[in-house]
Amino acid sequence: MSGSLCSCCGRSPESSRGWQPGDFHSVFVCTAGAAAVCSRQTQWIHPARPSSSSVQSLRAGHEAGNDSWGILALAHACAGNGSLSGSCLLVQRNVSKVCHALRTSCCCIFCLQAHGFEMLCSKSSKVAPDAKGNVLRGPLWERFLRSLKEKDYFKGEMEGSAKYLELLHMAEDHFQQSVVVPESRSLRKPSAAGDWDNCKAGFWSRGSRVCSSKPDLHPQQPEGRKTKTQRSLRWGTGNLLPSFHPRSLYQYQYSLAVQLQHTSTPSPWGARLQAEALIRLQQLWRDPGGEELLQLQIHDLKAQHQPEEQRSQDSTGGSPVEIALSPEAQAELQQPVFISWSSGKVKAFYGNEAENILISNLKRGITSLFQLQPHAGTTVEEDASGSCQVTYTMSNHSITKTKDLLSCSKPKSGFTSMNKIFGVEWQPSSRSQYVVRDSLLQSVLAEESHVVAPALRSRSGIKISSRQQLQLVSPAVPGLAEVSGQSLEDVLAGTGARPQPLGMASLPFRRVCTHCPSLRAFLKAFDRQRVRTDTLRVATAWQFQRFIQMLRSAKKRDVLQLLRRAPEEARPFLVEAAVATHSVASLAVLSEFLDFSQEPKSLLEKFLCAAAFSPRPSGELLQLVLDKLDGKQLAPEIWETGIVAVGSLVGKLCQQKLCGLQVVERGVETILRGLRGAQEEPRVVISLLALGNARLPETIPTLLEHAEGGPTAVTTAATSALQRFPAPHISSKVKQVMRRIFHQKRKSYDQTCHLAAAEILLDNHPLPMDVINILLATTEMETEVATFLLLKVQNCLRDHHHLARKILKDIMGDPRINNYNFFSKVGISSSFSAPLAVTQDLTSTFGLDLLFLEGGFLRKSVSDFSLLSHGQRLRAAQVTFEAQGMESMMGENLSEGEEEPELMAGMAATFFDVQLQPIVFFQGYTDLMGKVLLSSAEPTSVVRGNLLLMDHHQVIPLQSGLQVTVRLQGGLGLDISADMDVSIWEQELKTSVNARGSLAMDFQAELDSPLLQATLRSQTEVETSIHFDTKLRFSSSPVLMCLQLREEQVPYREVLSVSQSAGSRSSTARRGRRGAMPRREFALHQTNSRVCNLLLPAEKE
Repeated sequence: MSGSLCSCCGRSPESSRGWQPGDFHSVFVCTAGAAAVCSRQTQWIHPARPSSSSVQSLRAGHEAGNDSWGILALAHACAGNGSLSGSCLLVQRNVSKVCHALRTSCCCIFCLQAHGFEMLCSKSSKVAPDAKGNVLRGPLWERFLRSLKEKDYFKGEMEGSAKYLELLHMAEDHFQQSVVVPESRSLRKPSAAGDWDNCKAGFWSRGSRVCSSKPDLHPQQPEGRKTKTQRSLRWGTGNLLPSFHPRSLYQYQYSLAVQLQHTSTPSPWGARLQAEALIRLQQLWRDPGGEELLQLQIHDLKAQHQPEEQRSQDSTGGSPVEIALSPEAQAELQQPVFISWSSGKVKAFYGNEAENILISNLKRGITSLFQLQPHAGTTVEEDASGSCQVTYTMSNHSITKTKDLLSCSKPKSGFTSMNKIFGVEWQPSSRSQYVVRDSLLQSVLAEESHVVAPALRSRSGIKISSRQQLQLVSPAVPGLAEVSGQSLEDVLAGTGARPQPLGMASLPFRRVCTHCPSLRAFLKAFDRQRVRTDTLRVATAWQFQRFIQMLRSAKKRDVLQLLRRAPEEARPFLVEAAVATHSVASLAVLSEFLDFSQEPKSLLEKFLCAAAFSPRPSGELLQLVLDKLDGKQLAPEIWETGIVAVGSLVGKLCQQKLCGLQVVERGVETILRGLRGAQEEPRVVISLLALGNARLPETIPTLLEHAEGGPTAVTTAATSALQRFPAPHISSKVKQVMRRIFHQKRKSYDQTCHLAAAEILLDNHPLPMDVINILLATTEMETEVATFLLLKVQNCLRDHHHLARKILKDIMGDPRINNYNFFSKVGISSSFSAPLAVTQDLTSTFGLDLLFLEGGFLRKSVSDFSLLSHGQRLRAAQVTFEAQGMESMMGENLSEGEEEPELMAGMAATFFDVQLQPIVFFQGYTDLMGKVLLSSAEPTSVVRGNLLLMDHHQVIPLQSGLQVTVRLQGGLGLDISADMDVSIWEQELKTSVNARGSLAMDFQAELDSPLLQATLRSQTEVETSIHFDTKLRFSSSPVLMCLQLREEQVPYREVLSVSQSAGSRSSTARRGRRGAMPRREFALHQTNSRVCNLLLPAEKE
């Protein structure tokens, strides 16, 4: 043992003899000897044979909850008492733990002072003033003092203050004891700045570690990896677990700042609220397990806001306006709430459940500031925002809490559109910082922000900022005496207020709208009101939204009276509004009012189309549609529209995870029963299209059966339905069937069918062999079909998001595939896609597929308008023209063995991912002649009406307890018509698709608090008209084709407003802008432009 030395300073046990009691350096541990020595008792005490006093001391350290703090307490007692007894025992494993926490090789108490560790306890030895003055003038002291400042030893105190001088004197005494070495002592006492130099000088014992690198006195490492001991013993950190003492009143200054502003304005413009209050907190009771009951009370709440009409053009604003609270509100605010609190966690919240919701939520927000934990890690906490995942990090005296607001679970409230493109983008963030010193919560700063905007237009967004601050005013003052009780319930019962347990999550608040339109008021002035029905005017779209708002709060008798009193031409508009409302009263009225055996077909079709396009249908709406279709002799048009609507409703309900509803199962069975019982081909086709709208994976086998074994029209409908399924549902079995159809293994298929099979294979993670086989097959195909398919492959290569792009690029690296022989087809068929408009939120694309027959006649034309936004894709409109049998009519010869197809022309349309029933222009030569002779020259209406595209309602509870409600409504008036004109004499074919519409979008955020109610609103309106025309002249060879895509002038208008109401004062401010985008015509490709220059001038002449 005698040869054992300290691994840092190199002292031996003998060197400690003669030290004076109270000299802090006289107690140390040597790792080599694994023993402890005391200057009073010079013999070594081995840890394996501790004395009874040492066991008691060790037990005391354990009872303190932390071995290392127990060490420090014992060392403090030894130094403060002026004597060191046998009870001042430090065992090696505890000091080693301290050394490990500090990441240093020091193992004796003397060396630990280099880390400023036991300085806080060293108060016993005094130093002569003259010796002190000499030492404190050297560079060593300057380095030591600089190190202390870097480590926040002075805790931010101002130089010259009493607290600063007290800490400075302690540091001077400590430094003097470490540096001034009396001549009579042979033991060298290194300073904090000189430990490393002495280490390098060779004060390392035999067999100890080599001095290889300078010890990091205050190492930084990820907080999540620190042990509890490490977190507690970091230099200057102290205990980060706050505590409150009984019979003590703690007073905090509370401030709140909330702001809502439009993001589209160059300068902040919106609503602002500021509030201040005094928060009084005291402990009423504590049980032996550590659970505490705290009482929190709000005093002297003052609030102010700034009306927008007082703000100048540069947004500097005038003087804020004080908000006067009613006596009732002031009384409720001062009612105390009670918190069950344990180790920094709010376990329960108690208050008056009858008080105003907004005031109760404000108290929840303040209580949430006392929700924390004193160690790093990720956990789930419940506060005013709900039950959320939070992450804690530690740094010196502070605790940082980051809350993942997207993970919060709270009582369900609100709704949104099923398609995310028509929803709202929400970007939240939350961060809180706690400062704890000497186990006392000094301050809290909680900041959060939310940016909400329509997914289609982020310019119309609104930013919500909230900032809470809690600052300790002064040291605790005498407070209430503790309340006696055996349990928490007994204590609460004895408070007199008898508080009830309340949830920590804020309760949703529903604002009473005093200026919203009322259906009853509308009915009183019904004779003077006019219902607009022109879907092309944006005023109609705004009226459509107002009716939805009125109907959602109306009673059944008022809705029924509205439909009965409305003129015949206005009823379709009102039926559309009633369907979009989704209220129980409106659906009950529709069930009673609509008679499918008597009502005109146009009104019934309007009802079914509105149901199919519903953005967020309910099970009750599907039930109503099924009841109207069930067991009735319906016109074919009504039945077809109804089955298509059932498929759309089933699909949207399943997207809402409501597939398990009994009415959904009934809807699926209705479609399948109609498919099984269909005797005519058109009914089979409609049922297959309905399955495509539903997109249920369990119906894929049925679709495959009809795709492979049905006639051309059935195969076309089944493959079209399969194309609408997402890639994960296109299994190997589906691909196997598509391979058989494409390669015509079992039977021959129409060209359009095996082209559709090839598209399914290419669009859904194709195998390399599938791509190669498709490319090889083009060498045996007719020129037009091969040209069309090769252009499809090239489109896949140009699309950066296509699933087959990488595989195609790899295959194209093979010159045996990528060569002139494959890609030199000279047909006139084409396939291309290009963007129409690109914004930061949205990309709209136009695609056109044209498949011709070998004689130059158009077989199929597909025009596609798609929207891509935030990773979502929506097929806004797809119009397909098909014609067959034209070649025989014009005297073309058929291929050997090919049957003569029936003369036919028709159209199919998909809008907003809803496939509508197909339209037949003519079928057979007789029908064609009749249509030509009796044609009214009016285009065929594909869809006409009003749709509710956007319907979003979201409640955002702020951590401060305030509530923001976000609403989005978007109404669309749509009129799409199509026409096909065949001129036998001029040998021309013309097709046209005209899409005209008006969009009205209303986006708003409402702030609700007991102090201020504010609404920020953004209203956008636009009218648009797009025309797509094709003209083919097949009298010449080659066939001449001209495509035209043009957009008329697009007028638009945007209005921003801010409304505020505080007490008896209210204000509204508005800003707006309007404009028009000029008319434009889209250039499709150069060859098309040259042909159009030939055809169009001749047409004008």
